[in-house]
Amino acid sequence: MAIQSITESIELSNLLKKDTTHKQLTRTELYLHILEAGEGVLTESGAIRMETGKYTGRSPKDKFIVKEEDTEQDIDWGTINQPISEHSFLNLYDQVIDYLNQKSQLYVFNGYAGADESTRLDLRVINELPWHNLFAQNMFIRPETKEEALNINPNFTVISAPGFKADPAKDGTNSETFIITSFKHRVILIGGTEYAGEMKKGIFSVMNYLLPKKGIMSMHCSANVGYNKDVALFFGLSGTGKTTLSADPNRKLIGDDEHGWNENGVFNIEGGCYAKTVNLSQEKEPQIYDAIRYGTVLENVAVNSDGTVDYDDTELTENTRAAYPIEFIDNIVTPSIAGHPNTIIFLTADVFGVLPPISKLDKSQAMYHFLSGFTSKLAGTERGVTSPQPVFSTCFGSPFLPLHATDYAELLGKLIDEHDVDVYLVNTGWTGGEYGVGERMNLKHTRSMIRRAISGEIRNSEFVKDDIFGLNIPKHVAGVPDEILFPRNTWVSSDAYDEKAKQLAKNFKENFSKFGEDSIHIQEDGGFTYNKQ
Repeated sequence: MAIQSITESIELSNLLKKDTTHKQLTRTELYLHILEAGEGVLTESGAIRMETGKYTGRSPKDKFIVKEEDTEQDIDWGTINQPISEHSFLNLYDQVIDYLNQKSQLYVFNGYAGADESTRLDLRVINELPWHNLFAQNMFIRPETKEEALNINPNFTVISAPGFKADPAKDGTNSETFIITSFKHRVILIGGTEYAGEMKKGIFSVMNYLLPKKGIMSMHCSANVGYNKDVALFFGLSGTGKTTLSADPNRKLIGDDEHGWNENGVFNIEGGCYAKTVNLSQEKEPQIYDAIRYGTVLENVAVNSDGTVDYDDTELTENTRAAYPIEFIDNIVTPSIAGHPNTIIFLTADVFGVLPPISKLDKSQAMYHFLSGFTSKLAGTERGVTSPQPVFSTCFGSPFLPLHATDYAELLGKLIDEHDVDVYLVNTGWTGGEYGVGERMNLKHTRSMIRRAISGEIRNSEFVKDDIFGLNIPKHVAGVPDEILFPRNTWVSSDAYDEKAKQLAKNFKENFSKFGEDSIHIQEDGGFTYNKQ
């Protein structure tokens, strides 16, 4: 194929015009297609359960960005943003279009990414599988009418063909699986994996490129707002508690995973929630539990013969999920827009069990911990991750950030300073010992600490500075036992705690050295200077 904008190509146009290409089907119509194809199982709640095959999480080693003249200098190339040639991309595109042309039926959803209409992305999703199309309908912002949807001229197109497998020897991929983004051709091409989350995160990565170019902060965080219009952001990798902790019956949800922050405030990028369901119960997480109903897509959960779901069964994966429209949550903001944040929470799941459950960060510490992004990859969230693994994920979302980390940090630092935002580091990981010895933080205690941080109560506390990490730990938090606030007190051996804590502190220092000694200098007021390497 000659190099051109393939979103306007004859081949794609002909594919969309086929009588068997179904556009903007309703949930019920998609349910019927799913069940007729024998793909899903209808559960007692009305949700439909799907299995994603051997890929039950994202495939980061199979994710590429096309190296093109217009974007080549902007991308932070490396093991995360892997380059692929335009020739390889176009060759794979041709093969995928040919493959889809042979399918008896295809499914198309037109919608949006970004609740702020001034900067939203008009998008199209083309699916081989009907349940993937229902997933897209749930996760992206839905047009109000079918007529509106059909008139969308997309800025970006997602083409998902999980049944097509690449040949690494001739296609330039690392395996049969590929997730390739071309900013020039405005296409995300996905093949070889049925894991639906690749579509969601692919568009998020696109927004993480486009929004900062307009001076808008893009963030891997959840967000909610109180009745006094106080806004809170929760940064963290998958499984650290973004969805669970932002689903608060006393606050309205803005969104559970992806947001932008512009001159007017915070806006949701998505139109749905993608919640982890492992060990889900109505008692602990009532909003998520009640959102699982007709229209929800359940991934890889166990279903009993009577149609009931067993959320404790992790035979397929611990990364069991529910994808549902955001309006399935009762107390939400409509549209998904709010003012400027008052509080930012950095969520870390510390497998070493040495970080305090909550600490207040000054501006300099906030920038340091944002750039460090220490957390843990939890089991199942990526291929090959079978137990919690400590990781430094820059900006709490490095797998989805095409630009250099300092582009995002500079924007966030400026906004924190302009709006005088309180920042806290919250450990939702382990206490009383490292993973395998200690236990996971008590959710009830974590909720109590976060609510008091957001209310401003902790800001006026008496603090003790930790002598290893330099973190400011409150001496008392209402509703939380004093002894758990200081992790050394929860370990059987204080010497063992000190040894493990010093190891983590060393890891922090070694990780930050990747920016180069002269690359980033964080100032006491929270600002910083840097030279991109």
